[in-house]
Amino acid sequence: MIIESIRIAVKPAKREELRRALMAWVGPTEVEAGCMGCRILLETSGPHSFCYEARWSTEENLTHHLTSDRYKRLLVLMDLGDDPPHIEFHTVTRTSGLDLIQRVRTAS
Repeated sequence: MIIESIRIAVKPAKREELRRALMAWVGPTEVEAGCMGCRILLETSGPHSFCYEARWSTEENLTHHLTSDRYKRLLVLMDLGDDPPHIEFHTVTRTSGLDLIQRVRTAS
């Protein structure tokens, strides 16, 4: 799984415009092949910062997403930011849940 994370900070006057555009972006992204989920988060570090996060099942699916004509719209949204966006891609090789908590708490 690959997690795509993009943080965009905007001036207060652009906040609502960016919020609406990002919210409209979620639905179509979630139905793309290999998308395991997509969400928009309001950053606690500043009320005018948003984080777009999508999870992709394979690098091939992510590459298709990044090279699509539709992705050009997200690149335009990134330009609304006051500064260059903060972009990260995380490759996850293992995911744990409650089982990890139980294992480490019973081991001590």
